[in-house]
Amino acid sequence: MPVLNVAFCGSADLARSLAKSNDVRDIESYVFKEKRNGETSVLSLLRPLRHPERLRPLLSVLNVAKVGVVEVRAVDAAMGEVLVAFGAARISRGIVIINPDAGVWVDPDQVRMILKQAGLESWALHETLPDAHDLREEIFSHIEAAGEAGTEGALVLPVDQHFNVKGVGLVAIGYVQDGAVKKHDEVLILPANERAIVRSLQVMDDDVEAAVSGDRVGLALRNLREEALHRGCIIVHPNSDAPIRHDKSNLVLERAPFQKRQVALEDVIHAAVDLQFVVGRVTAVEGDSITVEWESPLWIRSIGSPSILITQLDAMPMRIMGCVERIEVA
Repeated sequence: MPVLNVAFCGSADLARSLAKSNDVRDIESYVFKEKRNGETSVLSLLRPLRHPERLRPLLSVLNVAKVGVVEVRAVDAAMGEVLVAFGAARISRGIVIINPDAGVWVDPDQVRMILKQAGLESWALHETLPDAHDLREEIFSHIEAAGEAGTEGALVLPVDQHFNVKGVGLVAIGYVQDGAVKKHDEVLILPANERAIVRSLQVMDDDVEAAVSGDRVGLALRNLREEALHRGCIIVHPNSDAPIRHDKSNLVLERAPFQKRQVALEDVIHAAVDLQFVVGRVTAVEGDSITVEWESPLWIRSIGSPSILITQLDAMPMRIMGCVERIEVA
């Protein structure tokens, strides 16, 4: 069941025209299922709430999504931050829709210029709101290129919720970022370094034998303390190419467009990757090379890490400092 996760920054009305509301937390999800080429394909729109007041929901959907959709109601600082964040997250496939509020005019050429400066030249731009069916088809056209249903690579499954279910036991929920997990697999939970057995799995409320990259899955786990789970912990297979623990890192920062602020000694920054949101303090700076001590462990994939976003929450109106060009354990 191929799943295309889409970071959707637009109105609830537009989201509802494309898919059915499925879940609401700090992120709203909308799901559309359709038989395509003999199998059920799923469009999963992930809409971060309360931006620009809160940045973390936006970063979380960027960690998960392969495609972006942005509805431009006005050209302002919040819209600029959203597009810069997509560029820093290296989401090269996307659609921008100009759909201004009443009485507001948006210059398409200005939006094109911002897209180019943000590194999103490959995105499609609609100067008016397209038909919902046509827009849905355009989004679906990315499903094969995005490669959401792959099973190659080591399992990386960050947890964003967990709870006990009567008759089932301890359940962890998260998005499979890479690889696959199967019923009866032995898994390792980091950083607790505790092992468990997968009793059962659910994807889209259906019992399944396996979950693959792109799936939002619930794992019923056996032989595990509940204290081993928390938001941001990561489930992997034992003895695999597991993520590397960083308590202190040397990294090279690729600064974001429009970012005038420089990272300085003793600054507090946040790293967002694989649904982690880890705070750190800068202990050394030499140009774009910085050393950071993390308040809690930051886990970076040993192979094929996605873009690591660096932010400063007090750097309004542009909190995206950039992305990590290179990182190693200090």
